Amino acid sequence: MATVLIPTPLRRLTGGQGKLTIAGSDIGSLIQAIDQQYPGIAEKVLDGDGKVKRFINVFVNDSEIRTLQGLATPVSESDQISIVPAMAGGQP
Repeated sequence: MATVLIPTPLRRLTGGQGKLTIAGSDIGSLIQAIDQQYPGIAEKVLDGDGKVKRFINVFVNDSEIRTLQGLATPVSESDQISIVPAMAGGQP
């Protein structure tokens, strides 16, 4: 099972847990497995077309999935998955 790091804004959906151990063959199935256990996660990460929202980055180890195979990116038991919401704002 892969380790998934949950960002602080989504931890209210996971009962405060920041790290989950979830089984899945690829990123898409992993997100669905998390959503089955913690409803609402997929809605926060995926858009209406089922793709990762443009302001959310998902990493497998150190590689962003958009540079790999997107939601079809395979995952193994030793992988660490990070869900990272984009940061914006600040002073010019």
